[in-house]
Amino acid sequence: MMAGAEKFVEADNAEAIITRIEHKSRKIESLLKQNKPVEALKTALEGSPPMTRDERCKSANWIAVHRALMAIKDVEGMFSSLDPEYYDILMKYLYRGLSTGDRPTCDQCLRIHEKLTERAGLGCILRSLADTVNTV
Repeated sequence: MMAGAEKFVEADNAEAIITRIEHKSRKIESLLKQNKPVEALKTALEGSPPMTRDERCKSANWIAVHRALMAIKDVEGMFSSLDPEYYDILMKYLYRGLSTGDRPTCDQCLRIHEKLTERAGLGCILRSLADTVNTV
């Protein structure tokens, strides 16, 4: 057994995680309707990655994060109100976005990646790539 694996939730709790993600998704939609994209992104990143290896959970969470990411218009402004504690997890989701090969998603992820790297430095990239336990 891998070190740290004990903190992962077993698959039978996947339904509970999915329910939490659905609740989070509704909150994100509500914030986006109120034109609060940074709050929506914070909400999406909270509790991420879900502590499970269940791909349905990871996919559901990615959909929520993606929805919030794509709503960000002012990347500079986003960083003025996004706490540094979110930087490493945001970087992980940017790489997931880039791996989709979807043009609009990749363009947005690259825009944010550039500003995030300026702010958080190369260490942020290295941490997100080196952490193979908390996968998104």
